[in-house]
Amino acid sequence: MPSINPRITAVDTYDIRFPTSRELDGSDAMNPDPDYSAAYLVLRTDAPDGLEGHGFTFTIGRGNDVQVAAIGALRAHVMGRSVDELCADPGSLSRDLIGDSQLRWLGPEKGVMHMAVGAVVNAVWDLAARRAGKPLWKLLADAEPQWLADQVDYRYIADALTRDEAMDILRRGREDRAGREADLLARGFPAYTTSPGWLGYSDEKLTRLAHQAVNDGFRQIKLKVGADLDDDVRRLRAARAAVGPDVRVAIDANQRWNVDEAVAWTNALAEFEPYWIEEPTSPDDILGHATVRRAVAPVKVATGEHVQNRIVFKQLLQAGAIDVLQLDAARVGGVNENLAILLLAAKFNVPVCPHAGGVGLCELVQHLAMFDYLAISGSVQDRVIEYVDHLHEHFTDPVVIRDGHYLAPTAPGFSARMHPASIARFTYPHGEFWAADLAGTHENPGTAGHMKVTA
Repeated sequence: MPSINPRITAVDTYDIRFPTSRELDGSDAMNPDPDYSAAYLVLRTDAPDGLEGHGFTFTIGRGNDVQVAAIGALRAHVMGRSVDELCADPGSLSRDLIGDSQLRWLGPEKGVMHMAVGAVVNAVWDLAARRAGKPLWKLLADAEPQWLADQVDYRYIADALTRDEAMDILRRGREDRAGREADLLARGFPAYTTSPGWLGYSDEKLTRLAHQAVNDGFRQIKLKVGADLDDDVRRLRAARAAVGPDVRVAIDANQRWNVDEAVAWTNALAEFEPYWIEEPTSPDDILGHATVRRAVAPVKVATGEHVQNRIVFKQLLQAGAIDVLQLDAARVGGVNENLAILLLAAKFNVPVCPHAGGVGLCELVQHLAMFDYLAISGSVQDRVIEYVDHLHEHFTDPVVIRDGHYLAPTAPGFSARMHPASIARFTYPHGEFWAADLAGTHENPGTAGHMKVTA
């Protein structure tokens, strides 16, 4: 019987994988054959309306089962919790999950367990936004500065951002918000696309998709680089010819290089005027990024999709190591930690250009960027959200792109809910697609049925 004080009654987990490697979608210098995957969970409740919260973290195939198991290890912290209390203070759960001393030993605050925390915390925020009847960006933007400031864990970052400073940033962020929200609803948030630039694509496909991107209104594209310099020169020449001189072309090495290589390789490509070099070296190498930044200017340095937590972001900012901060919705400990990262970026006046692509990352990160525009930075200058045209049809509230902009979501929640049919079909290894594939009974396994895997 439904409860008048609803509680979490189940935490269901799923290992969902898509065979994107078969078309080389997502391929780069470090990850040549990714199968985009989601370690996915559903928080079920006994609320009268059947309220649920949906969350996930992103992997690229093998090991997704390990990530699912890590989420499952957090189940005891969530079961039986009051929905009212969770929605009133998601930070309380975040602190409890991060504070589990035995699980914390596996991090702390990094790696598989921290990503599992992020998936669960994001599911709670989805639950809270659905319960409030608002898209998450709107729930956050409407929240009082004091409440938002209390959602942040200042431990380890107080030397760079205090609660008082966060309050000042959030108070200033509310100024003239109505006009920005009207603009967001009318025009959307600027996007750039990586769809032309996967390393495994032919020059013909790159050129065709680059032309298409410009025709679709994108003012920035991105190419993967780092496997072979001669190939990169040829591909960048083709891309620049396709988009012309007025469209930005960013490049992404996906951590392929040592520091000296990053400097030499980026400077060798400077004739094509790359806007930024992304992940030029290890995401943990703060001083290495600072060295690269000094040596490749005016090319900007961007990183973040593999940065493990707010502490590393703090150090990248303190060291002057990056020009562009690329937060990821599912790499760190969920919305609460990303709120800290957005505030740090604002404190250091560094633009946030979120990483997306993957499975559902576009759906999630649009909410964080739009909230940042409305309530923290107040600007879209030099700010763009990555867009990749893969797998959106598997979500009940997929992103909508118009004239190179993300349109603001209107459905309640975090846009994290997948269609039940997609979950059933692509759950590994027993879902309909994978069972047939592993048995060798697909007539054309590369098409994956109704799945869109090509740009």
